Amino acid sequence: MAEFEFDESEPCYVISIVAKRVGIHIQTLRYYEKMGVIQPTRSEGNIRLYSEKDIERLRKVKMLTDDLGVNLAGVDVILRMTEHMIEMEREMEQLREEIRKLDMR
Repeated sequence: MAEFEFDESEPCYVISIVAKRVGIHIQTLRYYEKMGVIQPTRSEGNIRLYSEKDIERLRKVKMLTDDLGVNLAGVDVILRMTEHMIEMEREMEQLREEIRKLDMR
């Protein structure tokens, strides 16, 4: 039997489901899209489709705005910096792996 693999980046949730899951209003989701905080995929019928990654990002946005009082400009900076740091950590791990391979020679 084939095992099902879930892809977190697969857009599969419509806006009403995402609004309920995250606990924000549909108009807020539309506003976040307009402001560039989130970029949902669009179906052929132009329906917004969100992925699990999108939902996780929206939860971070909600936490930053509601719990910490960060404005959307600050949220954008924080999220970009976080993504940049994650990418840098990946690159550093790749370099460490290359060094380990060279040390083994």
